[in-house]
Amino acid sequence: MKKMEKMLEYTKTILRKVSFDLRLFKKELFKSIKYLTESELRDLENWVFQNYGLKYQLAVIKR
Repeated sequence: MKKMEKMLEYTKTILRKVSFDLRLFKKELFKSIKYLTESELRDLENWVFQNYGLKYQLAVIKR
């Protein structure tokens, strides 16, 4: 697994752990923008939608 792929998986792990709190979820999403590529950010946005629905999808779109 490439280093950047590991960062995407790490981000998903963190988001799973903070998904109980929208504020923390958004905070971690904004952190991820610093180190994920555009392609990975699109993948992350799709993952958020699939796993957390529209509520957290809006958090991703507002980045």
